[in-house]
Amino acid sequence: MVKQTVGALLDRTSECYPHKDALVYSERGLRYTYRELNLLCRQLAKGLIKLGVKKGDKLAIWAPNIPEWVIAQFAAAKIGAILVTVNTNYRAMDLEYLLKQSDASTILLSDGFRGIDYIEIIYQLCPELKRAIPGQLKSKKLPYLKNVIYLGEQFFPGMYNWDQIMGLGERVEDSELLNREAVLDPDEVAAMMYTSGTTGYAKGVMLSHHHIVTNAWEVAAGMKLGSIDRLCLPVPFFHSLGCILGILACVNVGAAMVPLENFDPETVLATLDKERCTALHGVPTMFIAELEHPDLGKYDLSTLRTGIIAGSACPVELMKEIVLRLGIEEITIAYGQTEASPVICQTRVEDPLEMRMSTVGRPLPGVEVKIVDPESDEPVPPGVQGELCTRSHFVMKGYYKMPEATGAAIDRDGWLHTGDLAIIDNQGYVRITGRIKDMIIRGGENVYPREIEEFIFTHPKVMDVQVVGVPSPRYGEEVMAFIRLREGTSATEEEIREFCQGKIARYKIPRYIKFVTEYPMTASGKIQKYKLTKLAIKELGLDKQ
Repeated sequence: MVKQTVGALLDRTSECYPHKDALVYSERGLRYTYRELNLLCRQLAKGLIKLGVKKGDKLAIWAPNIPEWVIAQFAAAKIGAILVTVNTNYRAMDLEYLLKQSDASTILLSDGFRGIDYIEIIYQLCPELKRAIPGQLKSKKLPYLKNVIYLGEQFFPGMYNWDQIMGLGERVEDSELLNREAVLDPDEVAAMMYTSGTTGYAKGVMLSHHHIVTNAWEVAAGMKLGSIDRLCLPVPFFHSLGCILGILACVNVGAAMVPLENFDPETVLATLDKERCTALHGVPTMFIAELEHPDLGKYDLSTLRTGIIAGSACPVELMKEIVLRLGIEEITIAYGQTEASPVICQTRVEDPLEMRMSTVGRPLPGVEVKIVDPESDEPVPPGVQGELCTRSHFVMKGYYKMPEATGAAIDRDGWLHTGDLAIIDNQGYVRITGRIKDMIIRGGENVYPREIEEFIFTHPKVMDVQVVGVPSPRYGEEVMAFIRLREGTSATEEEIREFCQGKIARYKIPRYIKFVTEYPMTASGKIQKYKLTKLAIKELGLDKQ
């Protein structure tokens, strides 16, 4: 594939498929063809040029999955600005850190998300904004920030609104935008995506145009996604599953994007039916919610063919239900990390069903994978568990302004150390067995939560299970399982333990079991195990031992 920028990718696709649906918001009744979408992106790009946004400037976007998000992604790329994606769940402290650490000069923001008032938070961080002339903010806390753009029609003190920026674009000649695009290099940074920061400060992962365009292309090929496909996107755009494996995968092949502004299982089902979607992305918790919905049978999902499960481990039993009950027979699993742009391995639609259900597939073309002993860093043979490392043209340029952290993640030979435990077989199929940091050491025995979760998931009453380690004065750690039961069922702790007896080793059987109705999750749908561990320690009184 020829190297190209994100902006050039949209130009090419709008020429190939000018009248095909590009962006569809079913609930809004909004539809843009590829030609219309590209014209809007060019208009915004010119508006940003008029605003003074330079090549290499950081442009943050803080909004749910609204149409302006997609337009901003391509507009920023067309002028060489670096898109900084902001988690929709961020509060004042998180936003302040990200804007400072990224040196963002511009932020585009919406009203808010699920009770979080973005307007109130930005005024809280920058009280000077209420008295500032739009575009001339001088903030003590955020010295780099100059432009605040509201993604709507309303006017707020110190901010531009969407229509004003689009209007500025009318005062810039097309030739000026073309000149800007002509000097862009596909190997330059296009996006900075911040890691979750659950074990320390969040890090800005620098990804180039080539990184994300090509990774999206390979992933689309793995799904056999094409111009006739319509991909439903209930996953957040700020996450790589949304903006790379969703938006860019579609634009690579001319498929239609059908986003949801917020995840709601019934809205997903209704959208799949109404828009005749052929593909669906999601994390395991999203697919579980869709399968659990009492009105699942009312919707026609017969057009569904493919999609991606990513973000966290997908139990084999859940994969079976997705194939059988949702009818997504060519669903694929994508495994990776933001630092790898993001996909490292993927199952392909032509893979045997057993391999698509029990593995994360094989490495993408051009991607090297090796499994090493976590202590010695020496490679281990096929079939032996170790840490998964990867080396390829997809590995990030580094963490922004964090050379030590970059050096800790990528060794001198260019291998990215993922922190994930895995096994690779002789055919190159990879099985993820857990996280090094999640491993439980009970009485000197290594216990891998993924293995226990996979087994308990086979219990007919279990809808989901998460296993963590909790402190034990006798054994060092004990196993605890947080279990969500299927609707309308009940179970006891003893019933679960009896199910495990004689089938998994005694030291792997959970010492503690708690039945729950939900898990603490990130905005992208990942379960926060560290919060489950904290909850368990508190509820069991282990913090007082």
